[in-house]
Amino acid sequence: MTALEPISLVMTSVGTEQQAVEISEELIGRRLATCVNIVPCLRSIYRWKGKICEDTEYLLLIKTPAALFEEVAAAIRELHSYELPEIMSIPIGNAETAFHEWVLRMVAEPDSSEE
Repeated sequence: MTALEPISLVMTSVGTEQQAVEISEELIGRRLATCVNIVPCLRSIYRWKGKICEDTEYLLLIKTPAALFEEVAAAIRELHSYELPEIMSIPIGNAETAFHEWVLRMVAEPDSSEE
């Protein structure tokens, strides 16, 4: 069996549900991600510009080929309202084969059977 191209889980957080949906739809539309889960109601506590801040945010869990990380990160920076958006990637060591193949297939250029 041939090895599949690596996939990863990219994460970012945003301040509004509207921005979560907009970024998710753009990533899918640009074929930079196969699926984005939006997790609501995160409570984030962090230090920013010398102050301790607390916000409610939405977490985006972005499934994509690992090779697309830089393009995904660039798109997030382009669309994100934060001065310094969180953009992290976690490599997926194991995934069910059919799901792994689907992640790869959905970012590839479509053929007539996928449209």
